[in-house]
Amino acid sequence: MTSPPGASEGAPEPRPRVQSAARAVAILMAVAQSDNGLTTRAIAERVAIGRQAAYHLLHTLVGAGVLVRGEGGRYMLGLRVGTLAHGFARQLAPSEHLAPIVRALAQATGETAYAAGWWSGEIATLTVARGTNPVQAAEVSQGYVGNAHARASGKLLLAFAAPAAREAYLEQHPLVRLAPRTLTTRSTLDADLAHIRERGYAIDDEEFAAGLCCMAVPFDGGHSPFVLALSAPRERAVAKRESYLETMRAIARS
Repeated sequence: MTSPPGASEGAPEPRPRVQSAARAVAILMAVAQSDNGLTTRAIAERVAIGRQAAYHLLHTLVGAGVLVRGEGGRYMLGLRVGTLAHGFARQLAPSEHLAPIVRALAQATGETAYAAGWWSGEIATLTVARGTNPVQAAEVSQGYVGNAHARASGKLLLAFAAPAAREAYLEQHPLVRLAPRTLTTRSTLDADLAHIRERGYAIDDEEFAAGLCCMAVPFDGGHSPFVLALSAPRERAVAKRESYLETMRAIARS
């Protein structure tokens, strides 16, 4: 499976050279990951900087419109962050042929479908089409990264990645337990990846979330840097696994 521009070649990410810029980004990330914004004190603690330094950086970020100060002195994302979000989705957009293929899979199976691929050393969900069945599995959004060890699409991409890229990814991403069946040791994950290479597709059986089953197949016999995936409630996925895989392979070859 080839890697697109921006895929990891095993080299570590460079360390930030401008500390104030790195801290400002860390503040934005901390606020983005909070539910209702953060106070100056909470931000200083999360970013591990002094409160005075946090105050100056927050003042700059508010002035730039990427943060706002709300009730109770809590900082939240500003409207200009929307430009970043829209730009990210636009630039992350996969090849034009992928979106119709993903929609075709969702229409053919009634299940939520995805395309995923390598992006700047991460494994990202590139496009999503929601299914039409009355009961749907929880879905991940476009741009979702991380936890590749627990996702069918992620495991398929890892299985067929160059060894250096695979090792670099796994060194930087701990095998976090997300559900009772998550593979959390290298020995079990490596065995599963070897099995995936042999059979040519990947299954996530309640490894990402309880009650959720996902499956993924490669495009173009594994020569494409993208994979096609489907998620469904476990009971339906188990009952229809073979028919779903047959449909996925046919659509991926189209």
